[in-house]
Amino acid sequence: MRNSVLLLMVFSLFLSTPAFAKFVVGKVDIQRILLSVKEGKRVRGQLKKKFEEKQKVLKSEEASIRKEQENFEKRKNLLSDKKKAEGGQKLQEKILRLQQKSVKYQKEMQGMENKLKKPILEKLKLIIDQVSKKSGVDITFEVSTAPVVYAKSSKDLTNDVIKAYDKKHK
Repeated sequence: MRNSVLLLMVFSLFLSTPAFAKFVVGKVDIQRILLSVKEGKRVRGQLKKKFEEKQKVLKSEEASIRKEQENFEKRKNLLSDKKKAEGGQKLQEKILRLQQKSVKYQKEMQGMENKLKKPILEKLKLIIDQVSKKSGVDITFEVSTAPVVYAKSSKDLTNDVIKAYDKKHK
């Protein structure tokens, strides 16, 4: 909220001053850049490979539990109440462990994604600065985090940033 008010004040200052009548807003789509630059594609490939490995483990364990459940259901009528309760509890514990493992894997994947994207984002900041200066924009926004609903004059720098990034970081 405070950032929005500050942003509005900055815009008001720029737009009310005649010297800034040609104020140009630049915009970039960081997510599209990350998906498009070569280094981002490589990172996405690494993440996909790791995700598929973890998914394979989870599916295998899930299939094992499902088979165990089916076997339990088939012989449940032959078991005493005590054995039914024990068998049901063991299955519930296995399901809970599988859910916990899934959450753990999700956290690991998120951490890995952050770790792999961090150097790209750091290099990207410099490229965005360079492209913005070269394009003559006065201020550049990331479209998903600070969407500018309207600007009299705006310029999408995303494609220029992608080209400049791939050229500098092969």
